[in-house]
Amino acid sequence: MGARKRIRANQIKEAKKEKAFAILRGCPSSPQKMRLVADLVRGKDVQRALDILKFCPREAARKVEKLLLSAIANWSAKNEGKRIEDASLFVKEIFVDGAGILKRLRPAPQGRAHRIRKRSNHVTIVLGSKTAVENVVKE
Repeated sequence: MGARKRIRANQIKEAKKEKAFAILRGCPSSPQKMRLVADLVRGKDVQRALDILKFCPREAARKVEKLLLSAIANWSAKNEGKRIEDASLFVKEIFVDGAGILKRLRPAPQGRAHRIRKRSNHVTIVLGSKTAVENVVKE
């Protein structure tokens, strides 16, 4: 690895240490269904997002809710001594990427077969603090 590449990799690593995030990999539902739930909570306060996900009837909402709780736990581990209410956390980023596809065959009439694609996805949640954003703006 070259010097510039190593320096950039270290910068990215340091930036990741400051972020509070959680990643769900290989979730067995289609990315399209998961994006519908992700769009509901993008940019919302953490408590409001948890309420939305709790009462959303979709199965994907349960998985995103659990992932959001994991991201909150990661934030509290990095920021010991701070209260979540004082930091006013919000969902800064949430995005869904496609993962591997399981290809299966379903029998069809007259000896044919139709291909079934069982999709899966990766979900990433990044939390932000409104107080940290205000401190950066003041400086």
